[in-house]
Formats: sequence, C-alpha cells, structure tokens
Amino acid sequence: MTQGFEDWLGGVLRQRDMSQKELAHLVGVTPAAVNAWAKGRSVPRYAKIAAIAEALGVAVEDAVSRRPPESAGSELEWVFQNAPEDGSRNGGNAAAYAFAANLEVLAREATQNSLDERYEQNQPVVSRFELHELTGRHLQEFLAALRWDSIEEHLRQAADPQQKVGRVLVDGLNELQRTGRLVLLRIDDYNASGLTGPDYDDGRFARVMRRTLDSGKAGSQGGSYGLGKAALWAASRFGLVLVNSTLSEHQGGRHERRIAGRLELPWHALNGDEFAGPAWFGIADRERQNSARSCWADGATAESLYLERNDPSPGTSFLVVGAYDGSGDTEELEEMHEQLTSGVAHNFWASMVGGAKAGPLLRASVAAWRNGEVVRSERHIDPHVYEPARSRAVKAFLDGRTTHELTSREDVLQVAVPLKLPARKQPELGGVRRPNSHEAVLLVTPTVEDDPRPDHIAYMRATRMVVKNKRVSDLPLGHRRFQAVLLAGLATGSDTADAADAEQFLRTAEPPDHNDWTSTEDLTATFVRGARQSILNFKRTAEQSIRDLLKGQDDDSDADEGPQVLRDLLTLTVPKKPRTQGFPVVHAVEGEVSEAGAWRLRVTVKLPERGDAWVLSPVARFVVRSGSNISVRWAGTLVPERDCELTKNGNLRFREGARRGVFRGVTDASTHPVTADMSCVEVDVPRAKEIVE
Repeated sequence: MTQGFEDWLGGVLRQRDMSQKELAHLVGVTPAAVNAWAKGRSVPRYAKIAAIAEALGVAVEDAVSRRPPESAGSELEWVFQNAPEDGSRNGGNAAAYAFAANLEVLAREATQNSLDERYEQNQPVVSRFELHELTGRHLQEFLAALRWDSIEEHLRQAADPQQKVGRVLVDGLNELQRTGRLVLLRIDDYNASGLTGPDYDDGRFARVMRRTLDSGKAGSQGGSYGLGKAALWAASRFGLVLVNSTLSEHQGGRHERRIAGRLELPWHALNGDEFAGPAWFGIADRERQNSARSCWADGATAESLYLERNDPSPGTSFLVVGAYDGSGDTEELEEMHEQLTSGVAHNFWASMVGGAKAGPLLRASVAAWRNGEVVRSERHIDPHVYEPARSRAVKAFLDGRTTHELTSREDVLQVAVPLKLPARKQPELGGVRRPNSHEAVLLVTPTVEDDPRPDHIAYMRATRMVVKNKRVSDLPLGHRRFQAVLLAGLATGSDTADAADAEQFLRTAEPPDHNDWTSTEDLTATFVRGARQSILNFKRTAEQSIRDLLKGQDDDSDADEGPQVLRDLLTLTVPKKPRTQGFPVVHAVEGEVSEAGAWRLRVTVKLPERGDAWVLSPVARFVVRSGSNISVRWAGTLVPERDCELTKNGNLRFREGARRGVFRGVTDASTHPVTADMSCVEVDVPRAKEIVE
C-alpha cells in the first residue's frame, strides 16, 4: 500500500537528519507550509514536489510515487548495539556452533533454506555459489565500500584469545594482515521469496537478520529450528554477512536491492564504551537507538559490495566476508570450490533430478574468481554424474517407469514401506480425524561394480534433500551391488492428508543439522509415547524390505527360469582388492601443564568415512624410554568441542559422517608416574565397548 506524502516526507527528513525549517529554506517556502505538508493538512503541487526532491537529494519519481529513495554507499554505516545495563555479557552466538564448521555444511544449510523459499512452484530454485578472492587494489576498494575502518577496532577489541569466538577473530585478523588476502563467498538464489517484511516486526527479513532460533517456517519446509542461517555467519572469519534481496512483493513501492548487513561479535569495550556485540549495516535509524535499517541501494553501491544481482527474479544474495573452512581441511580457492560443489551435489542430487511428471526442484552451480579473473568457470552440477544409479531411480519414479520386478540392469524396483503415524498430544480443534499411517516409497536399482559406496539407502522428504545416507547391513552373501532411495511424506508426490502428516512427523524427528530421523525434544513434546519407536520401525522396515528382495531369489538361483539380473544378484565374485574399514587416529594434540601439575590437552581426531557413529574411549599415556607407555587417568569427564558428545558411560560419540572431531581433557596429576613438566604425553583413541543405536 502506497504511503501518504506526509509519511514519506517525514521518513526522508529523518533519514537526511534535516529539519522542516531547513527544508523550507531550501525550497523557498515558509516553515508553516512545510509543517502543513508534514502533518497531512495539504499536499504540494508537482513543481513544489520536484523542488522538495532536489532539496532532499532524491529522484523526483521517488517523491511523486512516495517510495523510499535509493541510498548511496556514503549514506551507509555500521551501528553497534550497546551492552545491557545489567552487566550481562554475551560471548557470541551459540547457534553458530550447532553445526560442523566446514563448507559442505554451509552449502547444505544455505541450499536447504533456498529450497524452502521456492516462489514459483512450477519452476526450480536457481542456486549459485561464487567465490571471490581479493588482493591489492580490489581488496582495498571493497574494504572502503564496507566501511572497514569503522569496524576494524571493534573486531580487534572483541578478539580475546581466551574465548572461542575471540580466537577465530584473532586468526582472521592475523591472516588478513599476513597475506593481504580476503575471500568472499556469495550465495545467490533466484525464484525464491526474498527477504520480505519490515525491518523489525515479524517477517522474513527480521527472522534472518535480527532473530535467532526463529525459523517462521511451517508445513513441508525443511528447517524448524531457525539455526540454518547461523551457518552463514559461522563460515566468516569475522562473523560478517551482507545481504541484497530482490523481493517477491513490493514494499513501499520498491522490490530491488534491499541491502543490509550484520556483524556478529561477542561483548567488547572500546574507548570506554561497552558493546553487546552485534552490529548492523545500513541507514542509521533516527527513531531507534543503536539500530540501522535496511536500505534500497543504488546499483553502484551494490556493485562495490560485490552484491549486484544479474537477474530480476526474486531471491537473495548472501555475501560471507572472510569465508573459510573452519575444519582446516580446505584453504586454497580451488579446494574451496571443490568442497562447495561436493556439498551441494551429495546433499541435493535428488532435488536436481527432473522427470516427465515433475521437473527439478533445484538447479545449482559453483564458480571461483580472483580479482575479477575466472579461476574456475561456472560449473552446473549434474546429479547423474555424482549419483548415477540413484538419480536414475528418482527419474524413473518421476516418469512413472518403476517396476515390481527387475528384468534389466536399468530397472528401478518400487515397493511401499509403511510408516505408523502416532497421535498428537494436542489434536487439532474441530474433531478432525487424522490419518494413522502413511505409505512411503522405496526405490531400489542395481549399481555398477566399481561404485565406491554401494549398498546404501538415502532417506529424504519434501525437498528431496538427503537427510541420511546409510549403508544397509546384513545383506545376503554374494549379492549384486545396489543403491536405494526412501521417499517419505510429500516427496512421494502425494498431496493427501497422510503425506502432509508424515511430513510434519518426520520434520519433528530431525535434529538441528537435519541428518537423521531420530528422537528429539520436539518429537517428544508433539506426539504421544511410541513416536520414537515408530521412527525406528520405519527405518528397519525399509532396510528389511531390501534384504527380502535380495533373499527372495535364493532358492532358484541355479534354475533357468527368471531374468538374468536376478540371478546376478546371487553371483559370488572375489573382490578385486580387499576393502579396509580403517580406524580413527589422533591427528593432533595441543597441551600445556597447569599450575596444579596436570596436562591440559586439546585433541583432534581424524575419522575414516563411515555411515555409523564412532564411539571412542580416549586414553592418555606418559611416554617412557623403554617398555610400554604408562596410562594415566582423566580428571573428571572429557569435554566435547566439535562433532562429538559424551555418552552415559563417559565415552565420546562422534557425529555420523564426521571426518574430524575435537575434545579436551585434563589428566589426573595424582596418577602421574612423574611430574608433568618432566614428561611427554600421548593420546590414543581405542573403540569403546558400547552399543550405539
């Protein structure tokens, strides 16, 4: 809805920090005339509106149509939030540590959020990842546009090496100074809703830029914790993300180049003032203390911030400033490009498959630039290259070409898997009877002999993001390799009530990183007792269906009847080379001797690829010159730091699929054979004798 001239004039006067008297002098009218315009008692004629626009430095079209004026880069500034008067302090945004700190996780969370905001339902979301490495003149020009000089001192004051966030900031500032290099990661989506809504009240913009643990999502959308966006800030060495959004609906007469930024720092003090940590980039809000509003930027400003969008389709561009891989596995631009490509491909291959009955939900690409020169040209991800067998299975399902028996190596077998839907603790009003069961779709197809990860099943729902990829165990001896896909909820293509209810049920069963269907607090709070067992039974039934399929051909394996592909399922072949599982190893140990004479250790564990979780029982030993090294006890419990958690027996359970994990521990000085400062210590990570579901 178009605002009145009085509201428009008042807003621009506040933005320009100009009084009515000053405007009257510039336009050549009395202050009473300006007051009448500001109070809505009269509206100026076109000639006066043109004069007002010139005096305010805005386009005449903006004044006539009463839309917010475009802002130049010189008008943007950083505004820091003052610390609360009660003396409380925030050491950083805990939401940023809900996920593993690597680029694959970032690609997963960002792409899921884009899919959740698909605008035109008959068209795919287009997701683009662009890496920009800046040095020299290009770096200096970007930092000037970012107003780096106004935030650098805040960053240095917040860089406390005694805090987790502070250590990351110290490392980031040191790297920037040492290398003169900054990496920007830009994530664009098109055919998405964009950051609609007001700056402060409820809406997409406020949920992303101002709120934590508020997803605002409902129905079939992927996230329900409001944590996914935090992965963007966690991927920045400085906790700094900028946005440029093209809105799917006009707001105040505009919809393009809605630009803002957020800097996520811990509490810090500067020049005698205390700051809570967060800061916002935009137009300083004259009506709210310590706040900045988003702005409608001009093209030059967007371009200087590497945020200009080249497509008018609605959606948002996120710019991660100082992008890096927190795991330390990837540093070079080319490696970062590969990790982003892998992250999107392995998590969203099914979303990128299209068929005769339904097109793809997603199209994705990755590119890399260095000072404006192409390092890796835009690579459009083809799901059939990364997951040929399972992509074939999903396409056959979308095309309606699945079968109930296998007659060729290209066939895709489809069977139903029942999911029992438990009752809700708070039934819907009106006495609506809800379905108590749902039929998911299981797809099984043969894969090639050299498939590096055969015999796996992928779980997915609405957007066909891979929730979990798990190896099926206890398969018949000599079976032919296969790949399987379990489509549940709205991923089955059904729009019935049972599909919608299954979608909601499975959504509550996903932890914050959406990597399994399991028991969660949300599941327990929403459904009656037995919900967890329904999840377990559902997954077990799916795997047993695969075993039954393979076993069903056992009795007639020597007979002439039956298709060749089924007889091949029972052909026992000698593997070309033995496959080893591998074991976890200690990658690095950092330590120091405490005042109490104990070793304080920080241990990084390297984990081999495996579908299930590793449960380890770390042991500290004093190194001796001859004989076996001497084990010592831990003082208290171990402290999980990354991708691991304590079990009830005091062991460490490492996240499924994790390749590295970090924990801390302190040795018990009373068990030392010699004083710590006279010794060397090593850590071993044997497997624990503990059963994990």
